Amino acid sequence: MTSTNHSDNQAGPEPIGKTPAFPKIVTDYWLAQAGGDPNGPSVPAEPGRLRIVLDPDLPRSRRIMRLDLPGRGGLLTLTPETAKRAGLDAGGEIGQAELDDALRRAGEALNGADHLFYYASDARETLREETPPVQVRRLTADDAEAFAAFAEAAPEDDMDDAFVELDHWLVFGCFADGRLVAAASMYPWSGTTFADLGVITLPEYRGRGYARQTVRAICAHALSLGYEPQYRCQLDHDASAALARAAGLSRFAAWDVVRDDD
Repeated sequence: MTSTNHSDNQAGPEPIGKTPAFPKIVTDYWLAQAGGDPNGPSVPAEPGRLRIVLDPDLPRSRRIMRLDLPGRGGLLTLTPETAKRAGLDAGGEIGQAELDDALRRAGEALNGADHLFYYASDARETLREETPPVQVRRLTADDAEAFAAFAEAAPEDDMDDAFVELDHWLVFGCFADGRLVAAASMYPWSGTTFADLGVITLPEYRGRGYARQTVRAICAHALSLGYEPQYRCQLDHDASAALARAAGLSRFAAWDVVRDDD
């Protein structure tokens, strides 16, 4: 899910040498083909350059994936069948113009990239030791009335885009003035132990830190359950990216997948 919800894939490069140290679970999942090292030799040093990787186990909905690392290049991962149609070979490098040509040959297009945010290793330890504010707590079925009122007051587009639901795997909320004013929910993502996050704040309560407090509280609880918080938002959603950073998350990469008309 996204945070309050794609644009081109220029994700605001960060300087090389300032990449946070992310947990092994994050680097292993995204960079297994590069030896789990964001600065490893399998990842091109030049931003916008992609190493071609073939993976026969990719599902159809992810038959093409692009991962761009801050300040470096990235990985283009495809199924062998898709790579054949695109005229691409494993191990090579490709730039944007070549990628555009390859996608046309294959009759494919990318959907539009998202930021991927995670807690860096040191930030995770700080979060674990933090006590949430008294106005932030886990929501349960007993909060159905408060959540229904919240959902009624929230903009419909925000509810659709952020995909925050009371019946999700983990739900937290922030209360002010006797009402629920911010809510975040998570669910385990794609058979992993990543916990994908969405968050919404009522418009009249934005800018007061409620979303930040709620995000940190739900993420700390997810960590205590053995899950890794994952925060995704579109590249052009500056407010959502700012919230991620305010909550202590660091941008790991920009991630794009094939547009699946099915």
